Amino acid sequence: MPPTALAEVDVVVIGTGAGGAPLLARLAQAGFSVVALEAGEHWQPDRDFATDERAQTKLFWNDERLSAGQDPVAFGSNNSGTGVGGSTLHYTAYVPRPQPDDFTLHQDSGAGVDWPLSYWDLEPYYDEVERILGVSGPSPYPWGPERTPYPLAPLPLNGAAQLMARGCRALGLRTAPAANAALSAPYFQAGIGWRRACTNRGFCQAGCTTGGKASMDVTFIPLAIAHGAEVRSGCFVTQIETDPQGRVTAVIYQRGDQEERQPCRALFLCAGAIETPRLLLLNGLGNQSGQVGRNFMAHPGMQVWGQFPESVRPYKGIPGGLISEDTHRPTDADFVGGYLLQSIGVMPVTYASQVARGSGLWGEALHSHMQGYNHTAGINILGECLPYDHNYLELATELDGRGLPKPRIHFTNGENEQRMNAHAENLMQAIWREAGAETTWTFARNAHIIGTCRMGLDPTQAVVNPEGRVFEVPNLYILDNSVFPSALSVNPALTIMALALRTADCFIARTRRGEV
Repeated sequence: MPPTALAEVDVVVIGTGAGGAPLLARLAQAGFSVVALEAGEHWQPDRDFATDERAQTKLFWNDERLSAGQDPVAFGSNNSGTGVGGSTLHYTAYVPRPQPDDFTLHQDSGAGVDWPLSYWDLEPYYDEVERILGVSGPSPYPWGPERTPYPLAPLPLNGAAQLMARGCRALGLRTAPAANAALSAPYFQAGIGWRRACTNRGFCQAGCTTGGKASMDVTFIPLAIAHGAEVRSGCFVTQIETDPQGRVTAVIYQRGDQEERQPCRALFLCAGAIETPRLLLLNGLGNQSGQVGRNFMAHPGMQVWGQFPESVRPYKGIPGGLISEDTHRPTDADFVGGYLLQSIGVMPVTYASQVARGSGLWGEALHSHMQGYNHTAGINILGECLPYDHNYLELATELDGRGLPKPRIHFTNGENEQRMNAHAENLMQAIWREAGAETTWTFARNAHIIGTCRMGLDPTQAVVNPEGRVFEVPNLYILDNSVFPSALSVNPALTIMALALRTADCFIARTRRGEV
């Protein structure tokens, strides 16, 4: 049976996370007819979210992804989400800006790849995103160039943040409250209305029940819907149709047990650094350069945990409360790039699973360790990861429940990342010693999934141009963490949102000039 055909729209957006939601809102505000297709559900936080880790696993992208290499990356809750809002439903709302030299790593060090645009190209969009989200943070910010003050004052520091501040102070490291996309006070969002302040319940990674955390479902999505955008949940895209000239004409997706076909004049692919290249490879699109799926990166995210005599209660407060960027470009580094330090709170099931995986404790030994949970605090890094030929995504021969090849992701930390982790572990151990930790342990990990559809100027070395347009498909755009040429030594969400607004503005301008 042929798929159900629907009326043509100006734009289809696949994915409603940090890339898709701002695009959707901007294009709807500009008068385009836009439809967003989201694989997950459209949750109602006050009804569907609970202060219960196990109940909230429905927010994670739980389809199996095959992980290979010497440092196979954990997926699921670590990297992507499902539902209207994407991974922002369970992100920690940690939104520091990159610094200008993050965009020029190769120019400065000879390693990695430079971005085809600069910090200054994105600066007005950072300002705008921070204003829309209602970011809470310190003003002035201690690192990087001068910037527009954050809309709200910092959130309170939880126990882990206070202990990290103590240890850093003893070592002469500067710290500051982190920038968080969670409201420290009630906040009026233009076009939406008032949002309630964060209650410091600490379960950000299990979905925010109050709307105090600026996930896409309570910010850009309602703004898009208010301007006429349609959001279709439970829609898994399988095919992208093109005409003889190579232009996208429609997408085919599964909704329940039905197959539907949505014609469109332009397509924005915002499904993340795994599903975006997977969909391109499945459809044989955008890969004349051979770069689709290549250059996979995952931030070094090593954690050091300490147990302290005093009560910490790590489930309380915003998880990432304190930051230091004194390690952005360490003077004693034997590696290129750098990293930031952040305090981390943690929920009990998440922490127990990390102890079991990272320390090998099980049974009575794990039970005994968890008796100290309320006295536990963590620090982690978020560091630059270089692109390597040996890190990539491919389609496996093994099929998923829909009969499609599963993605297989190869990842091995390079020597640069290994040296960065060693440097950071020594420093974090010293911070916890100075803060009074009785015991410490290290959990080696990589966070975030980046690359696979690189942005660049050379169509033989990149998949999209600086406007996010696929080189050989003129009406196909990509906007998510897959387009990052380098990892940046900060969390990616804020930059994805800023890029989304910039890409939307470029598309609107091109359309009005008759170039789309």
